[in-house]
Amino acid sequence: MTQQTATILTLALSFVCLVVLIAVIVRMLTVSRGVSQLPDSLLPGIAKELAAREAARSAEYELLKRDINAQVLQSFIGLNDSIQKSLAQNREESAKSTTALSESVENKLRALQTANTENFARLTESTEKKLTEMRATVDEKLQETLNKRLAESFKTVTEHLQSVQTGLGEMKTLASDVGGLKRALTNVKVRGTFGEVQLERILEQMLTPAQYEKNCITKLGSRDPVEFAIKMPGNEGETVLLPVDSKFPTESYYRLLDGYDTGDKAAVELARKTLFAEIRKFARDISTKYTDPPHTTDFAVMFLPTEGLYAEIAQNAELFESLQRDYKITITGPTTISAFLNALSMGFRTLAIEARANEVWNLLASVKTEFSKFAEALSKTQEKIRAADRELDTLVGTRTNMMNRRLRDIALPEGTLPLIESSTEEENVNE
Repeated sequence: MTQQTATILTLALSFVCLVVLIAVIVRMLTVSRGVSQLPDSLLPGIAKELAAREAARSAEYELLKRDINAQVLQSFIGLNDSIQKSLAQNREESAKSTTALSESVENKLRALQTANTENFARLTESTEKKLTEMRATVDEKLQETLNKRLAESFKTVTEHLQSVQTGLGEMKTLASDVGGLKRALTNVKVRGTFGEVQLERILEQMLTPAQYEKNCITKLGSRDPVEFAIKMPGNEGETVLLPVDSKFPTESYYRLLDGYDTGDKAAVELARKTLFAEIRKFARDISTKYTDPPHTTDFAVMFLPTEGLYAEIAQNAELFESLQRDYKITITGPTTISAFLNALSMGFRTLAIEARANEVWNLLASVKTEFSKFAEALSKTQEKIRAADRELDTLVGTRTNMMNRRLRDIALPEGTLPLIESSTEEENVNE
């Protein structure tokens, strides 16, 4: 029995007892009301009767109470049995409902699982088909693109190979030309002409024809002309010549290059010593044949027509300084001679500016004198203009007013326009 059922039974029993108690109290009140209306002589008998009845009622009340308790207990027992049966029946029905619900849920879950499995299988199959189609499309596109790119690459490679083949043919032709040039340069006259022509092209670009001479004898009493002599300004307006001669020791230089190519150190050292000895001999010849101070500068320039040859000489600082110290020879290449000539040009310009400095100062002095005279003449002209302006103001003001006054007295014929007055009025308005 649950607590709720016990509470309901207790409340029912209390209600029954309350009803019985209320009925007894109402009966007693009714009897008391009736007794209060009787005569006083009947009261003792009535009191006894009431006492007897009260005792009987008490006994009946006790019996009734026992019966009620017994009935309530019996009802309670019956109610308890009914509740127990109902609870048992409810439990059975709940168990059956739970079992049925579980079976239904399981059936639905099985059906849902089966449907999901089928849907997943269909989705997987559809996805695989689409992936297969996409893979086929991608493979086709890739194959097409790859074939196209390969065709373009092969075409480009073919074109490059053709260009390389053409270049190889040109290189073979160039190699044969270089061989011919090498054979040509082995001739002393030809290689001298080559260096001279290259030096002349550089001088033509850097100097004006009036600033140098070609095949000029610079030393008095000598019959050996130097290839080029640059004219430099000297003292008292005289011209000093700077000898410039080109040299090209081809054999020694080519033997040095062959030694570099083969990696033969002994051959390289031997060729270098021979090359340096030839350069010393050239420097001694230039210093002896072409320098003659004060008609020439106390130094001369040796031009080497290739940068490689110049670099080979310039990297030997001892040889470079020895040539400048012993023979006063400056070694230049195609690049360094341009810088050397630029420096000479700047020197020429500086000397020319110094030579013309006095002329410039004299010209400025004369300009200053003429400017003073011009200022005085301008001042006088300004005064004359001011005087003319004052006379013009007088003429326009006084004389014009006088003429206007006299013209007003003249009578005009009828039908004519007063032109003078109109013009006078317009002038007054303008004033």
